Amino acid sequence: MNLKHKKLSALLLFLFTPFVSIAQESNKKGLDDKINEAFKPIANWFEAVILHDFPFTASLFGTGIPTIIILLVGGALFFTIYFGFVNIRHFPTAINTVRGKFDSLDKKDDNDNDTDGEVTHFQALATAVSGTVGNGNIAGVAMAIAIGGPGATFWMILCGLLGMSTKFVECTLGVKYRDVGEDGTVYGGPMYYMTKGLKEIGFEKLGKFLAIVFAFLCIGASFGGGNAAQSNQAAVQLANSFGMTGGSARTIIGLIMMVFVGIIIIGGIKRIASVTEKIVPFMALMYIAACLYIILTNITFVDDAFGMIISQAFNPNAGLGGFLGVLVTGFRRAAFSNEAGAGSASIAHSAVKTRYPASEGLVALLEPFIDTVVICTLTALVIIIFNGDSTVFDYGGQGGVVIIDGVPAEGASITAAAFSKYISFSGPFLTIAVVLFAVSTMISWSYYGLQSWIYVFGKSKAADLTYKIIFLLFIVIGAAGDMSSVWGFSDAMILGLVFPNMIGLFFLFPKVKEELVKYTNAIAGLVKK
Repeated sequence: MNLKHKKLSALLLFLFTPFVSIAQESNKKGLDDKINEAFKPIANWFEAVILHDFPFTASLFGTGIPTIIILLVGGALFFTIYFGFVNIRHFPTAINTVRGKFDSLDKKDDNDNDTDGEVTHFQALATAVSGTVGNGNIAGVAMAIAIGGPGATFWMILCGLLGMSTKFVECTLGVKYRDVGEDGTVYGGPMYYMTKGLKEIGFEKLGKFLAIVFAFLCIGASFGGGNAAQSNQAAVQLANSFGMTGGSARTIIGLIMMVFVGIIIIGGIKRIASVTEKIVPFMALMYIAACLYIILTNITFVDDAFGMIISQAFNPNAGLGGFLGVLVTGFRRAAFSNEAGAGSASIAHSAVKTRYPASEGLVALLEPFIDTVVICTLTALVIIIFNGDSTVFDYGGQGGVVIIDGVPAEGASITAAAFSKYISFSGPFLTIAVVLFAVSTMISWSYYGLQSWIYVFGKSKAADLTYKIIFLLFIVIGAAGDMSSVWGFSDAMILGLVFPNMIGLFFLFPKVKEELVKYTNAIAGLVKK
């Protein structure tokens, strides 16, 4: 550990020692409750502001439809049609690009010198996927089904398929308009394509305004959905696994996670990428394997599960309000999980080594497919097979809380109950999965938030250190908070990114068309050789 890291460790120890002391002394009202009481009003306010309903939808349809959901889904549908179903047509191209089949196109010259960038296509995808494949896939899916029933799964899948096109657009722009420092460090994301891209087409002031709004919201999202929501479910799962309830248990767990994450994020994108490219594929494959085991050993119930997903997605008995409620629940959880339209993943993809921005855009469209269409669907099937037609708990739980064996359960606890019925060792396995998914998401989002922080406050060691300290504090806040407050705040922050980002995408999508043509022509030329 060098001198810089020793100083940071000493500072963190100094800052957080009082929290440890309070946690040790707390007996009646734990630190968990105190932190939650302070955080809850803030979380509720942000949720109300960002997730406001579109005017008149509540009176017309019997349920409010958030403006953000209309913008998100409408935009994704538009991009899917405009780019000729790029999410399906260029899926094989995306796979081949990740495999490195077209890497020769990314060389600057005949001497095989690399082009600008810091990470490979696979590392960029792994880093971005680690920011999306997290507890939204485990806890978020369970919350969606608990609130909206099996039908919410259908809308999650649809949102994931449409989101592939949006992800393609924003990540292509992220590479096209990135900045590269003298030392080779890459700075990219919506802040840069809004500023540079909109200036290029004559909307300089609008671009700067949208970039600043996005940067501030992204900082908040990194503290919320990319951090607090993840530490919350990891802390809950760990506390339940070790029988640690009440008092300051989750706060102490948060402090331990804070130290671990702090060690990783100090190293920047290269260290983050080196960690995530190992953790994410391993845990994702292990989790998928466990889900498939449960599904295959209950194969006779799979057709019933899909039948419930489809029928309850369009349940006429629920009325229009009930139908839209399920739809909104599915879309909201999918948007939180895969972040398509939020623009955040383009920050990680911007660091890729490539000459063709569209190459990384195509790689990026794999994210919503992996995250939502595959992993979220598998989780949903496990829970639906476990619960059937409300045999274990009643769908429609208030705030996502249901009663299982007389005990309240929410989020990852619901998924854990489903796993434990079919896999005897699932308790430790799912705990490890939740924790590692949480950590991988946190370290990726620390990079997203830092890039936004740097955009607003400048590139300096002081700015870097300040952001990382605040980020680490939110690990503890998230661990201590209750799920409804933390996830409400997290939803608001991540979905809030959609407003400035989608406006930028609607101005700049023709540029993406140009880049797609360049890349497909380059591939055609390579194949002819």
